[in-house]
Amino acid sequence: MDLRSWFMSILSCLAVIATFLQDGMAQGLFYSPLRPPSVPLAVRNPYVNVWSTAANGETLNSATPKLWTGESVGWEGIVVVDGVAYEYLGSTNRELPESSQYSSAEPLKVVFDSQASNFTFQAGPVTILASFFSPVTPRDVCRSSIPLSYLTTTVNSNDGQPHHIQFYSDIASTWLGLGSQDDITWALRKNSAAVNETGHNTSTPEDLFTWFHYRHDNVVFGENREYPLWGNVTYTTAPSNAGSFSFECGEATAVRMSFYNNRTLSNDVAGFTTNFGDHTPVFAFAHDFGNVSEASVRYTVGSIQDPIVQYITNDGLDRLSPWWRKCYDNLDTMIRFHWHDYYDVKSIGDYFEMQLQEDVDSFYRNTEAPVRSDTPFGSTLIPDNGTDQYGQDFVFQSWSNSGFLNPTNWTGIAVPFVSEAQSYYSIVALSARQVMGAYVFAQDPNATNIEPLIFQKEISSNGNVNTVDVLYPAMPFFLYANPNLLRYALQPLYDYQEGQFYPNGYCIHDLGARFPNATGHVEGMDEYMPVEESANFILMSYAYYKFTGDSEWLISHYDLLRQFSQYLIEFALIPETQLSTDDFAGTLANQTNLAIKGIVGLQAMSYIASLAGADDAAVTYSTTAADYYATWKTLAAAPGGQHMTLAYQWRSSWGLLYNIYPDKLLNMGLVDASIYEMQSSWYPTVSQAFGVALDNRHAYAKSDWQIWAAATSHNSTRRLLVNGIAYWLNHTVSDGPFSDLYQCTGRGEYPPGITFRARPVVGGHFAFLALGKTGQDVSAEGADAGHCLFPQNSTEPLPITVVPVPSPAGGILTDEQKKAFGGRITTVLSNAWTV
Repeated sequence: MDLRSWFMSILSCLAVIATFLQDGMAQGLFYSPLRPPSVPLAVRNPYVNVWSTAANGETLNSATPKLWTGESVGWEGIVVVDGVAYEYLGSTNRELPESSQYSSAEPLKVVFDSQASNFTFQAGPVTILASFFSPVTPRDVCRSSIPLSYLTTTVNSNDGQPHHIQFYSDIASTWLGLGSQDDITWALRKNSAAVNETGHNTSTPEDLFTWFHYRHDNVVFGENREYPLWGNVTYTTAPSNAGSFSFECGEATAVRMSFYNNRTLSNDVAGFTTNFGDHTPVFAFAHDFGNVSEASVRYTVGSIQDPIVQYITNDGLDRLSPWWRKCYDNLDTMIRFHWHDYYDVKSIGDYFEMQLQEDVDSFYRNTEAPVRSDTPFGSTLIPDNGTDQYGQDFVFQSWSNSGFLNPTNWTGIAVPFVSEAQSYYSIVALSARQVMGAYVFAQDPNATNIEPLIFQKEISSNGNVNTVDVLYPAMPFFLYANPNLLRYALQPLYDYQEGQFYPNGYCIHDLGARFPNATGHVEGMDEYMPVEESANFILMSYAYYKFTGDSEWLISHYDLLRQFSQYLIEFALIPETQLSTDDFAGTLANQTNLAIKGIVGLQAMSYIASLAGADDAAVTYSTTAADYYATWKTLAAAPGGQHMTLAYQWRSSWGLLYNIYPDKLLNMGLVDASIYEMQSSWYPTVSQAFGVALDNRHAYAKSDWQIWAAATSHNSTRRLLVNGIAYWLNHTVSDGPFSDLYQCTGRGEYPPGITFRARPVVGGHFAFLALGKTGQDVSAEGADAGHCLFPQNSTEPLPITVVPVPSPAGGILTDEQKKAFGGRITTVLSNAWTV
């Protein structure tokens, strides 16, 4: 070995060791199932969407929590142990003079799953556990509509001895996007009664105290810097078993220093008298438990808007009430229900998490160790060459950005010694809260409709309402978790277009240019994606039917779908110059992937026509799809047949052919096996450290489309793509919520000029689990749909099964039971339902 080779080998080994040490255990902090760029804290809707960055060694008590935008929100948490204050939430200590009376708790580990993020700290002789719980309950729309999240802080003695334990926590007006008390109004309520000036007389452990703060001047349905300009922010707790309970509002530095100095609060609700330090208003609670070996305090936090959406109908603009009003009647009742529902909803959330893990294991046919939320990614140091667990030789050159390579042909292979099932579980577990956090649930203005309408914010890209090509990549989550949610989101789009508001003959791009204003585009000047959206709409509608058997709903919309299909007949094969869903990449003539989406959409339309009894039309659509497909193969294949091109006749171009996924998912049998095999063999030849780029024009990758492509690939390529995404999550220097768009080279940063954060398209990561619902698993590689419950080229839906919902103590109602009551549930307090 010459000197240069020896030197490069040493550098490579050092880089691998350093990387895995840094990411698996950042500065002694243990992350599991991996170290994400940001950890979800309170994620319930577009306005309750707060995260803790894990980038650059930061954690919960070294950087302030942030809205998905990256803008800090004030959220502070302190535990006092035997007179010493330990900060576990927020970064106030960095702003204060050094003192032996306060310090930062030592972070030990962070563990997350689909429901909660749990941060463990050492604080002198005790351990602090801060658990942030945002329930993912897709089969319960009442609970899903609640815009509140839980924080439970628990202290346990490590030495078996009691210690004097006190808790402090506050939130700031920055939750409204404001920093001056002159812009806000606030109030404190005990249960539903106002607490005035100072004092609260007597209280019981069960009394609920809630801080409300809101803007002086509301602008209903307005936004500024992604914050709502109407509604209120709430922070709730109860005295619980504390020997002493107090509260206070005022300027941040004054209130926090008051607690540091006095170890209690003044019970002042008028506040704001000092002129030093941080003047941001905060709203605080303090609990003193005395000498104990264990203590716990629960808080709930949220941002509440009522009305929730502005919606155009034949009667004009309607202000839609939030769905939780139908379930819980009013704000106070909803807050109280949510507080007392903690153990019941935790049982439901635990059931979802258990089922998620079981379904991942089932998809992988238990070929790997069972997935767990407390198993870290890459716990084994990987050398720069060797043989992986599948017997595949590999080499790794960290300086090349090429990832792990097969030394025989220099194609990419999966990150070695990492469980693909565990990688995939980590991806979907991190995605679950993010998906649900992009939606609000509203009451239909049609009073006879007992089901909600769902409105999605296209978070971080442009803020559109119910963007069709954002619903489409999220589709696998809905098909897996609750297909009815997909219908609730499609229904407003159907109502608008069938109401003759939209002048164009193809499908609309979105329901409104700016959330939460679902006011449509009566002038027809929405973003121009006619093939994209028309095919998306047909495919989503048909997929909903296949997973539910609800032919009545599908057939009722046949006329509109037929209109869209006529556009596809005209333009699907030769789309000319159009945008696809990847609009950030710009227009491109005759995109191969866009064309196959339209062609698969026509095949789906043939099934819809058959269900509608339009047999002649069904034959026309099927014949057209088959003819177009045959021509498409000729136009789109690169000379030599190594891969499909990005665009017709551009022989050196290539891209992810993710739009063949619905063909496999629904077992249409339109796309033949050679296409699946060709693409699956091609992707490893162009892979990078963090996966496969979207196409040859750029170095950025899309996580959702990689998972769709992985679902259509053979085993080794699937592992390459899945492990590549998990590897990126564990290593990236990006600092925001899960981004679906990132550089697959370098340090995995955001692409230049594009920062996607917290988008609901991560619902596409559930593509394997949607396949699993159809009976498919890892044994069905490429075009093979083995074990699929859908007969090939058939309209037969899934067999109807009742998905069990646990009934914890106190009882719950399923959506089906609520529907039987006509949706007229007004109060739900612990164990009493009033209808």
